Amino acid sequence: MTIRVNRRAALGIGTVATAGTVLGAAAPASAAGRPRAAATPAEAAAQVAAGYAQETARAGGNWQAYVSVANGSAAPLVAVADEAGRRIEAYSVNKIAVAVAVLDKVDRGLLTLAQRVDVTASIVIPGGDGIFSLDGAYPSSVTLGHALAALLTVSDDTAVRLCGLVCPAAELNQILVAKGFPNTQVQPVANPNRFYLGTSTPRETHDLLRKLVGGTLLSASSTAFLLGLLRSPIAFTDGVRREMSSTERARVATKAGWFDTARHEAGIVFDAAGAPVLTYALFADGQAGAGDFGATHPAVQARARLGRVFLTAVAGLAGVGPAHRAVVQRPSNGG
Repeated sequence: MTIRVNRRAALGIGTVATAGTVLGAAAPASAAGRPRAAATPAEAAAQVAAGYAQETARAGGNWQAYVSVANGSAAPLVAVADEAGRRIEAYSVNKIAVAVAVLDKVDRGLLTLAQRVDVTASIVIPGGDGIFSLDGAYPSSVTLGHALAALLTVSDDTAVRLCGLVCPAAELNQILVAKGFPNTQVQPVANPNRFYLGTSTPRETHDLLRKLVGGTLLSASSTAFLLGLLRSPIAFTDGVRREMSSTERARVATKAGWFDTARHEAGIVFDAAGAPVLTYALFADGQAGAGDFGATHPAVQARARLGRVFLTAVAGLAGVGPAHRAVVQRPSNGG
């Protein structure tokens, strides 16, 4: 299968360094399957571009993506810009946007993480991903903070409906438009408190994440809360974070989305000090194995290999912007 991507689109800004990775001049080691730490942001961007071209060709299907590397005081270097403005179904990657809208209301004093929402039998999505459908005992209630934790770690589908109870679809979309994301929108249904997860573009998803870590999207406390969920050990590990140690995984905030033939993932890689150094939005569909929602799906395997490329390429680089240190979380034996 052939991916729909041209040479300049895959390489983003098309700099001399990145062009060399495709044309054969000074090809980075990662292009041959031997990722190494880059000496400069341009070299890191070149390695990321080469890895993306290699892995998406291997996986097949359709890809849309936007990936950038921090570049000191200058604007980030765009490593991959593959149909980055195309509006597509974002599926559960848009749960980040849902959480942003809810936390915006928390920041404005309209909601609190401690307030409770009711989990009734009628609101639970039978067989949906997550934990609420496994409870088997309703009604119950949880805090809004608990609902958001389930939304962004185990990607709980019922948690979407719980968020809709406190932030209806129309209001949610208005919040996102006001924050500069007109293409990142949920899809309303007849019930104003329910919605499908809707659409985004790779560039808007990337930019939302950049604004989040830059501290311009939410308050410091809400930013720390949201990033803590996306970086937690139980956040998605089948894709970008799969081939990483627990310490390395804590340096990556990520959210995946899967439905029908689509397998998406977006997130941020932080340097050792907690500053963001690489931001990615990877959207894929049309690969083989549509019924496989596990780690063996071709697009998920591609993202796992790319995760290693990302982390290794920026290993020697410093991030840019506020530092967001990961909270150390280790297994407990109870007691």
